[in-house]
Amino acid sequence: MKITSSLMTPIKSKADALFIGIFSDAKLNAIAKEADEIINKQISARIKTKDFSGKSGETLTLFADSGQRVILVGLGDKNKCVLGTIQSATIRAVKAVVKTPVKTVSNYISSLAYIDFDSATVTKISAIAASYATYRYEVTKIFKKGDKHSLTSMSMYADKKSANAVKHAAAIATGVETTRALGNLPPNICNPDYLAKHAKGIAKKYDNCSLTILDEKKMQKLKMGSLLAVARGSRNSPKMVVLKYTGAKKTQKPHVIVGKGITFDTGGISLKPGPNMDEMKYDMCGAATVFGTFVAVAEMQLPINLVMIVPAVENMPDGDAYRPGDVVTSYSGKTIEVLNTDAEGRMILCDALTYAQEYKPQVLIDLATLTGACVIALGHVASAVMSKQTQLPQDILNAGIQVNDKAWQLPLWDEYQKQIDTTFADMQNVGGFAGGSITAGCFLSRFCEDVNWAHIDIAGTAWNNKKEGATGRPVAMMVQYLINESSK
Repeated sequence: MKITSSLMTPIKSKADALFIGIFSDAKLNAIAKEADEIINKQISARIKTKDFSGKSGETLTLFADSGQRVILVGLGDKNKCVLGTIQSATIRAVKAVVKTPVKTVSNYISSLAYIDFDSATVTKISAIAASYATYRYEVTKIFKKGDKHSLTSMSMYADKKSANAVKHAAAIATGVETTRALGNLPPNICNPDYLAKHAKGIAKKYDNCSLTILDEKKMQKLKMGSLLAVARGSRNSPKMVVLKYTGAKKTQKPHVIVGKGITFDTGGISLKPGPNMDEMKYDMCGAATVFGTFVAVAEMQLPINLVMIVPAVENMPDGDAYRPGDVVTSYSGKTIEVLNTDAEGRMILCDALTYAQEYKPQVLIDLATLTGACVIALGHVASAVMSKQTQLPQDILNAGIQVNDKAWQLPLWDEYQKQIDTTFADMQNVGGFAGGSITAGCFLSRFCEDVNWAHIDIAGTAWNNKKEGATGRPVAMMVQYLINESSK
């Protein structure tokens, strides 16, 4: 869906539908009053008869004589309205039209006077939410004629100050859609080679992007023993995908983002239970997230240098698969005792993070659907941020607050490190049941000792269920973080 900005008021709008937000005090602002005139005072009438009260969760579709729809969306108590309220209201409004003939929408939800947010923030949140609501997986399904979504464009009511927020929102929306599309693909399509080819398409689209792909032979030459150990059990050979975006002076050190790209995870020899194993196609959502983030940055042409690294590997059981008890040597030279082959994400990330430091990053962030323990700790509400740094995790968390893409910091205290010590190697790849997300972060920290690094565990936020699938989180948080960084 194309997202644009405009100061055109309802009476001049030629859109098929208008979104009008109303608080529970039922007072109409100038925009709502104008919309009321278009539909012969139907809004006032429905409020008077209490058919619509403005409560959060309410929607009502009204029609002008011309057939133009006016979608009323309740935002609840003005004093209690949060960004999540605006997101939900926008999603409900979109769902009210997405299966109708409506092709174009003028969105006036941002025209209200909010207590805690300026119009630019509301516009951005509403635009991202609208794009999210229009997404539908269609790649491997056959739809009947006329069954596809018809909504093609949305104009956001925005002044010059907010117009830039709309541009940012449109880019974020593109990034989120990229991430969801990749995450939802079946593993027989989305394998390491597919991700490499997808990266080629991105590099061709933007003039200031370049691509490097390390194949299995190159990784063997570099002695990436940890990543290659995970890859041994699969007939789909691994790839290391490196996309570079140059939006600032070449002398400026890049921000580097690394995404876990396990395109399917059986658990290897430590085989996962059968129920819900199909959802392990989502184990590459860290990779999908950095793809989406990269695309959004390229769309905006942010004045920043960015490097995206995706170790793309399939974890399968096989006669040559790595096994519990093996000791492998990572790209850093550090040795790892394998206790569980299902702790494979950290095994590929450690080599990718070591490789990433060759780009001399000013910031290094990895994103991964790393641990089920993170879902136990934070559920599906917040991503987990871990870092030895002080400022970096706060900057990431603050970016999440700005776009309502929540995250929470977990500690990486030295007391947890002893759980991954072992007699037989420099470290073992699991630390036991207690603090599982944290000990996974501790493992990665041993490969990032001299760099400004943060780890984000997105196991609880990257996908939700079979119906919704990949959520596209936390692309919005990551892009907002990079927007903030680019303005420093």
